[in-house]
Amino acid sequence: MVALRNLANDYPINKWLFDYIIPVENKLTSKDIYWGALLAITEMLQSGTTAFLDMYLHMDSVAQAVSETGIKACLSKDVIQSNTRGNEEIIDKEGFRQFYQQWHNFENRIKVNTEIHSVFLYNKNALYEAAQVAKEFNTSIHIHILEGIEERNMSMKIHKMSPLKVCLEYGILDMPVVAAHCIHLKKWDLELIKEKNIIPVHCPSSNLILGSGISPIPEMMVKGVPVALGTDGAASNNNLNMFEEMHIASLLHKGVHMNPELMKARNVLNMATVTGAKALGFHNTGEITEGKEADLILIDMNKPHLQPFRNHEAAMVYSVQASDVDTTIINGKILMENREMKTIDIEKAVAYVKGMKL
Repeated sequence: MVALRNLANDYPINKWLFDYIIPVENKLTSKDIYWGALLAITEMLQSGTTAFLDMYLHMDSVAQAVSETGIKACLSKDVIQSNTRGNEEIIDKEGFRQFYQQWHNFENRIKVNTEIHSVFLYNKNALYEAAQVAKEFNTSIHIHILEGIEERNMSMKIHKMSPLKVCLEYGILDMPVVAAHCIHLKKWDLELIKEKNIIPVHCPSSNLILGSGISPIPEMMVKGVPVALGTDGAASNNNLNMFEEMHIASLLHKGVHMNPELMKARNVLNMATVTGAKALGFHNTGEITEGKEADLILIDMNKPHLQPFRNHEAAMVYSVQASDVDTTIINGKILMENREMKTIDIEKAVAYVKGMKL
C-alpha cells in the first residue's frame, strides 16, 4: 500500500477506507503492486525489518518481490473475493491452493496463511468457507479485529454477533489467529483472546493517525497474551518504521496510564522481535542465540544521539533511529551493507511508484 502513502489523511477510519482507499486501490494492477512491494521492502530493509506480515491484492506480485529481494514474509492470501472491492462474493479455493503450493516455504523465507480481512465485509457462508480452507491447508489466519469503534455495531447488524463471537461461531478461532489492532475490546473479548491463543498486533501509529483509539496492551500483557508490534501500512501510518513503532508504543501507554513502569523497553523490543517472529510463523528466528537463523541488523552506534551507550534495550527503543541501521542480514545473506542495497534497484522502484496515475 505504499502507492497510497499520504493519499488520504485526517479522516475517520470508515471515511478513509470506504471513500478514499478502496476506490483507489481498485485501480491498482499487479504491476503496480509489484513495484509498490519492492519500494516497501526497500524501506523495511533500510530500517532493519527482516520479516513482515502482509495481506493485500495481487499477492502473487508481492510474493515475486519477496522472492527476488531476500527478505522473509508471511503472506496472507485471500480466499473470499469480496463484492466490496467490485467482485461477486465467491470462495476462490483453487486460487488459494495454487498460491500455497507455489510459495509456502519458498527458500525457507515465505510462509503462506489465510486472509480474512474482517468479519464486517463478508457474510456467514463466506467466513465459514474461508475458515474451512485454513483448516484444510493448516494455516494461520490473519484478520482485523475491532479496529474502529463502529466495527462492533457493523458486525451486530450483519451477523447479530460481535466480531470475536463471529470468529468463534464460524470456526475462525479453530486455527491460530493473528489479529491486527484489537482496540475496542470488552472483558469477554480479552478472555477469549487469551483462551484461544490469539496473537494481537499493536499498530500504534496507524491507530493514532486515524483516531481509532488505543489498544489495551498492558491489560493483555498482564494476562500473558503474546502481543506483537506492527506498522499496519504506509497508507495509514504513513511509514514502515518499526523503530518508531517501538518508541511510540512504549511512550503511549506510560502516558495514558501515568505509569512509567508500563511497556518497559525489554518488553517492547520483544514485541518487535521474538513475538513478531512467532506471529509470522518463523520459529527459528527473532532472537540472537545458538541454532537460530542469521537474521541480524547492525546499528551504527557512532552517532551523537546514541552516546553515551549504557543499555542496549533502552537505546533500541528510545534512541535508535531507522537511519542508524547500517547493515541488514537475512538467512546469513547481506541484503544491505553500509546503507547500500544489494538486491533492489531503488531508483527504478521510486521512479515507477512516483509515475503511477491514481
